[in-house]
Amino acid sequence: MTALSILDLVPINAGSTLAQTYANSVKLAQHVEQCGFRRYWLAEHHNMPGIGSSSTTLLMSHLAAHTKSIRLGSGGIMLPNHAPLLIAEQFGTLETLYPGRIDLGVGRAPGADQATTRALRRSLDAHPNQFPNDVLEILNYFEGKGHQGVQAVPGAGQNIPVWILGSSTYGASLAAELGLPYAFASHFAPRMIEEALSVYRKKFKPSRHLSKPYVMAGINVFAADTRAEAEMIASSHRKWVAGVHTGQPTLLPAPEEGFMERISPNVRRSLEQELTFTAIGTTDDVRSGLVQFLEFTKADELMIDARIYDPQARCRSYQLAAESIADFLS
Repeated sequence: MTALSILDLVPINAGSTLAQTYANSVKLAQHVEQCGFRRYWLAEHHNMPGIGSSSTTLLMSHLAAHTKSIRLGSGGIMLPNHAPLLIAEQFGTLETLYPGRIDLGVGRAPGADQATTRALRRSLDAHPNQFPNDVLEILNYFEGKGHQGVQAVPGAGQNIPVWILGSSTYGASLAAELGLPYAFASHFAPRMIEEALSVYRKKFKPSRHLSKPYVMAGINVFAADTRAEAEMIASSHRKWVAGVHTGQPTLLPAPEEGFMERISPNVRRSLEQELTFTAIGTTDDVRSGLVQFLEFTKADELMIDARIYDPQARCRSYQLAAESIADFLS
């Protein structure tokens, strides 16, 4: 059986407000909870027009307060931006407030450009072992061992799952060595997925955290009652990604019919490569795409990303995605 989860970058629609954006995420979290999704993760990004999830832990708390059972997590917290003690304390606080519902996914990229990274007050010249050391420091805090005589209060002794996020063999090897679950960012970085998952599974060492490998893989899904409608709602996501590729990031744009036919061949190739793992269409189309992706990755869990302009169409898309593979879901 497979679990189904959601990644929300909290897209800020053109013509909308941040307050409405956050209200939309609350409604989406409540909706997918009812649809049987296991997790609702938020991603840390900074200085990015159109993404409202920079204060990841604050939004996690807000969404947890407005839901009942779905797990809230980070997909991820970018450790180069933070002192491990602060992350342990923040997630220890969340776990205390919402016991058994909090996940900590961590990544080694800053999630920002160099100027923004400097503004975050962390060094650009990190030691090569800084990320693994930061992960181990957080694990020690949660296990109550502390670090150099310092304890995480709250955080010490709490059972908070720590996930390694990645898009290469680096994160796969680290997750395997530490015996942690691994989430691959195939929804936007598909190139190394086969090699990374193979490395993770072959090198995995059982730990007190996990007895066998556990893989989550990302995929974009745009589902609607007709293929034409699905293509239309997917155009906002494609337009936003195209803006990033051309150095012109924007708020999430309104959908545009025939968008892919009007962009340059180079941008189109870049888009198609980045969004290789994307399921678009009716329930039958999406089921076919998801099943094919599951057979390819043998993932234990799928995490869906979909930046859709219309909040109602977004809720509907996730509902149809869940319905399309209901017989696969645990």
